Amino acid sequence: MPWSAVCLGLGVGIYFAMPVEPGALVYAAWGFVAALGLGLLILQREVLGPLGIALMLVAGGVALAGQRAHYVAGPVIDFRYYGPIEGRIVGIDRSASNALRLTLDQVRLDNVRNTPLRVRVALHGDQGFIDPVPGAMVFTTGHLSPPGGAAEPGGFDFQRHAWFQSLGGVGYTRVPVLLLEPPEEGATPLFSLRMRMSAGIQAAIPGQPGAFAAAVLTGDRSGLEQGPIQDMRDSNIAHLLAISGLHMGLLTGFVYASLRLILALIPPLALRYPIRKWAAVGALASGAFYLALSGGNVATERAFIQVAVMFTAVLIDRRAITLRSVAIAAIIVLIRRPETMLGPGFQMSFAATTALVAGFNALRGAEWLRRWPRWAKGTFGLVMSSVLAGAATAPFAAAHFNRLAAYGLIANLMTVPVMGSVVIPFAVLALLLSPFGLDWVAYWIMEQALIWILAVAERVADLPGAIRMVASPPSVVLALMALGGIWLCLWDGRGRLVSVLPMAAALALWQGADRPAVLISEGGGLVGHLGTEGRALSRERGDGFVAGIWLENDGDMADQSQAAARPGWAEAGAGQVTQLGELTLWHATGRRALAEAEAACAAHDIVVMNNHPDDPVPVSLQAATDLTRAQLVAPQIPSGAALAQSSSRADCLFLSPATLSQSGAVALRIENGTPVFDTARAHQGQRIWSPRASSQ
Repeated sequence: MPWSAVCLGLGVGIYFAMPVEPGALVYAAWGFVAALGLGLLILQREVLGPLGIALMLVAGGVALAGQRAHYVAGPVIDFRYYGPIEGRIVGIDRSASNALRLTLDQVRLDNVRNTPLRVRVALHGDQGFIDPVPGAMVFTTGHLSPPGGAAEPGGFDFQRHAWFQSLGGVGYTRVPVLLLEPPEEGATPLFSLRMRMSAGIQAAIPGQPGAFAAAVLTGDRSGLEQGPIQDMRDSNIAHLLAISGLHMGLLTGFVYASLRLILALIPPLALRYPIRKWAAVGALASGAFYLALSGGNVATERAFIQVAVMFTAVLIDRRAITLRSVAIAAIIVLIRRPETMLGPGFQMSFAATTALVAGFNALRGAEWLRRWPRWAKGTFGLVMSSVLAGAATAPFAAAHFNRLAAYGLIANLMTVPVMGSVVIPFAVLALLLSPFGLDWVAYWIMEQALIWILAVAERVADLPGAIRMVASPPSVVLALMALGGIWLCLWDGRGRLVSVLPMAAALALWQGADRPAVLISEGGGLVGHLGTEGRALSRERGDGFVAGIWLENDGDMADQSQAAARPGWAEAGAGQVTQLGELTLWHATGRRALAEAEAACAAHDIVVMNNHPDDPVPVSLQAATDLTRAQLVAPQIPSGAALAQSSSRADCLFLSPATLSQSGAVALRIENGTPVFDTARAHQGQRIWSPRASSQ
């Protein structure tokens, strides 16, 4: 059973790795693979049956992912829209800049033929005229654009992420959002309950501890400030904020143990009825309520599936915590949302769970451990839990977030037991005492525990060397790491030592990986040149989100202004110029830059601009523009092909927004005096979620 989840996941991974969206012939070929597997299972069940099942699961994974991609399909706007935006609020969150964001469905735009199913709008300017609640119809005037591509070739593909959320446009407004219609009566009872509970918790526990408690218990993070959140990230305990596996397990585990203890104290029930199963049903109900109350996001849903499988095993008299139950949970999640396999939440959650189950199963029969006193076993179990979970998730955290917390183990040992033994139990107790007006007792105890957790986060984050930045690895590294970890946990006997080989290969590839020498943003508004002191940026403001991603992926802790102050760029008219071996690159922004483009093209080898796409390009640069677009965007040119300059058609390599909007972000390196490029669109491929690429 554990290998079944691996095979299904392999099929999902194959679908997302395809360079071109599969058509009928490809699906027919995978159908033949599934039929072959079925034939092996029927004809040679004992010998080739497992191989047959594996083939069917891999083919099923490909089909599931493809079906899901087409099921969530929706229109995507293909231009920059400015005008009225009307829709119903279905999601409320905050952007990286802490701006409130509204996700809207039932969207209405002015003179847009294919209206997106959903759009997401960040609120800037003078707001506060309404209190946004799900279900409310709202109106504003704002900007919308198609979801952007990766910030660099091979980076996080936001277009794919938006596609699976049915987001057909993203943007912002500086105009007040106004209420058109309030939510229908009783349309959002759970949201109303969540906000009332959040307000009550923050009234009982003032300040950031109360905001922390509200985030943990209801999913409402609106009261949390950026300082405590960053401290928790830097000390590697930010997972305490997310309503995921830890909180769901603690809550349902506490409810299960409490119900079983209470029922065991009633002899007529304990002797005649299956109180263990009754307690499991109660724990499942509490988990379902917690899932609904917190908003039912993907991480919480995944956590509930895991505990539901565990308690279902109790109901059918099976062992609750086994690798089989972990595999069943993974299969259910992959069937429901196969795209989540690509995200850090899925990877870290199942890596930690698998490592914990496999690790403690290996220790189950240890004779030396049986002789230890009970208190020593408890301490050892606590330390081992943190070590196993930390070791299993560290590669994924480093690859996705580019940071390693040096003192994360210490911080987790000092806070996770407090969360499990104080915060969650007394939160349940506060709920039970609320009708009697005694909930303040439980809240006071919770407050002391939360103050301790926040203090530990702040102290650990302030320690010298608390954070170590790491560069992003090649995409194959995580695949090799996952293969090694799976082999180590699932294989029996000495053969599991083979897992060292893919892990060692992954570390070697990660250690030897080179970052791009030059990065150019999708809109042409920012260029970064990697020098001896780190990546030097062409501008200290503008494209800040992209700049942050570049620097994080470099393993660089500098901010944009610090990176822009590094040596490597010099003023040259309206722009900045940098030296790339024997070549020069000129980058400029604005209309003045367009006026100097001809002179820049004559003086420099590469010219990058972010003029408006509708601005006319000088006639003398048309040849350069056409040549560049053909080389960067033409489907027959693979990623990594050299840009062979042609002096008969152009004097420079001219990169404008019109070209970059089709190629996506560009990475350049210089080989033997010739620019060699890589594009985000080449990595993305001709997929269903990349409409601009597929329309060329």
